[in-house]
Amino acid sequence: MPPRGMESPQRKRQYEHVKKSELRRGRSNKTAERIAAATTNKTRRKKGETKSGRKRTSSRSKKK
Repeated sequence: MPPRGMESPQRKRQYEHVKKSELRRGRSNKTAERIAAATTNKTRRKKGETKSGRKRTSSRSKKK
């Protein structure tokens, strides 16, 4: 099952492809799903497809 919030058919295909790949490499189903979700989420963040696509800023105030 792809991560929540993933609506793009392209990302769903990517998730399934990575999961199948990991299963072929001998990973357990649970581990393959975790790796596929992490990889897909990483790609979504890089492409700016996430809802919170903003960069994080430091909460500390800069001292001069």
